[in-house]
Amino acid sequence: MGREFIGAFEKWADHYDQTVAGEDPEYREVFRSYDSILEEAAKQARGTVLEFGTGTGNLTQKLIDRKLIVFGIEPSQNMRRIALEKIPGLEISDGDFLDFPDPGQPIDTIISTFAFHHLTADEKDRAVKKYHAFLADHGRIVFADTLFDTELEKRRIRHWANEKGYFHLLKDLQTEYYPLRSEMYQIFRRYHFVPYFKQLNQFAWLIIAEKKNV
Repeated sequence: MGREFIGAFEKWADHYDQTVAGEDPEYREVFRSYDSILEEAAKQARGTVLEFGTGTGNLTQKLIDRKLIVFGIEPSQNMRRIALEKIPGLEISDGDFLDFPDPGQPIDTIISTFAFHHLTADEKDRAVKKYHAFLADHGRIVFADTLFDTELEKRRIRHWANEKGYFHLLKDLQTEYYPLRSEMYQIFRRYHFVPYFKQLNQFAWLIIAEKKNV
C-alpha cells in the first residue's frame, strides 16, 4: 500500500519542507495554505492520536502543541530521520496505513495529511474497515488530502497541469490514486462512519469521519 512510492519519498525528504512552503511552483497549488490546512486538521484531533504518514513532522508538532498523545507511523526512513531531528523523543514507527504496530492503547483519532491517496481503491476500503474496529467508541478519522469533486474536475486539473508544463505533477495525477469525493463517501458509509467534507484549496479537502457503533 503506497510502498510502491517509497523511493520517491526517500528522495523528496530533504526538500519536502521547501516544497510545501511553496518554493516549487509546480506543487504550489497542491500545498497552497499548507500551514492553515495542518491547523484545520490538528484542531479536529482529540485524545490519543495515531498519525499515518508523519513525513517531516509538521502536523505532528501541531498535535503535540495541542497536548495530544501522538503515535507516528511513517514508512520512509529519511522522513522519519528528519521528523526525529525536529522532535526529539517522538515515538515514530516504520509502518503504513494497513500494516503498523499496535500502540497498545485505545486510539481516539486517526489522522493523516497528503498521504491516504497513495492507496488503491481496494486498499482504502480495507483501511477504513480496519479503522472502525481499531478506533475507540466515538473515535474519528481526520484526513486532509487530495481528492476531486467530480470526474470532470479531475480531467480539468490534469489539463491545467499539462498546459502549465507541470509534468511531474501531471505524472502524479496519472499514476497515484486520487479518489472522487463520492468514492470516499461510499467507503466511509460502508463501514459506519459519518463523513464531512470541506474543500481547502484546489486540490486538498478536509475529511472528518465520525465512527458510529453498530
